[in-house]
Amino acid sequence: MSREKHVHEPLVRIVKRDGIARPKAYGIRILAVLLSLVVSGVFIYAVTGLNPVDIYEAMWEGAFGTSRRSWVTIRDAMMLLCIGIGLAPAFKMKFWNVGAEGQILIGGIMTAGIMRAVGDSIPTPALLVLMAVVSLAAGAVWGVVPAVFKAYWNTNETLFTLMMNYVAIQLTSYCVSLWENPVGSNTVGIINQTTQAGWFPSIFGQSYSLNVILVLILTVGMYLYLKYSKQGYEITVVGDSENTARYAGISVKKVTIRTMAISGAICAFAGFIAVAGSSHTISTTTAGGRGFTAIIVAWLAQFNSFVMVLISFLLVFLEKGATQIASQFNLNDYASEVITGIILFFILGSEFFINYRLVFRGKEREGK
Repeated sequence: MSREKHVHEPLVRIVKRDGIARPKAYGIRILAVLLSLVVSGVFIYAVTGLNPVDIYEAMWEGAFGTSRRSWVTIRDAMMLLCIGIGLAPAFKMKFWNVGAEGQILIGGIMTAGIMRAVGDSIPTPALLVLMAVVSLAAGAVWGVVPAVFKAYWNTNETLFTLMMNYVAIQLTSYCVSLWENPVGSNTVGIINQTTQAGWFPSIFGQSYSLNVILVLILTVGMYLYLKYSKQGYEITVVGDSENTARYAGISVKKVTIRTMAISGAICAFAGFIAVAGSSHTISTTTAGGRGFTAIIVAWLAQFNSFVMVLISFLLVFLEKGATQIASQFNLNDYASEVITGIILFFILGSEFFINYRLVFRGKEREGK
């Protein structure tokens, strides 16, 4: 006797979408943000008994409550955006560059070294150009090293770039000890505090205007480069399939090395902006973990530099807001960070529903 085999269809199946309309994708993201605010509100009330609306108002105050706070938020968002732009071409090529922290530090070291060495003998405009060029070159070299090993010996770029972060941290520590001011402080101090040689000049009465101008130029440039240039097309093809790229006559090794040179250079340029346009000093905390945060920026934006602007502001807003509510309502850092985590969880989770859909038992058969 033959037995019939009954295949039980699962209640819910996950199916990859063939594509989704852009308005629908943005609708899902907006819904995720709104849901995150609701869930965060429930958490706030349950744990602290505070009015969630007061918490959200405090977060806004922390980021944009005064003119100074607004400009600090803009400055930090531009820094994060610059790093995200640097990571975009490498990630689009599926080269997992997690070495942005080290690349930022290398750019910062070069900037600080030139400021100290020739800051008093070169006019500031020429000095800024020199620091920018040297930082870009140093970052490009730093990025090429793991790219060469990946291209010729197929090493793991994630581990390689991660380990290079530690090398950069040690180099920074050495430079800090070498440039100590005052001696014994284990800090470099503010470089050229009296002359302000090598500092970004104020534009329109704002110290951070040049930061914004430079990063927005990079934003437009990277968008055009990835979308309309031949090299941008090659990056896309290599990222989709290396075999297809080789079949099309594209040199995967050349594209890998060139793209990582660009990625490393832009991340090092962020180090130049951090030192010359913001802190005017160098330390092991100059990168401040933003090299890793920028991965979220690039990934959520799907490597679209204009979308990165919004995500950079969102992440910095959450950071400033968490700090504000921790101090204003006397909450510990963990409570404020949980709120940030809930919001980020929903935003990241929305990408799942953009790329996949849930099919319930019998639903697909009915649609046929």
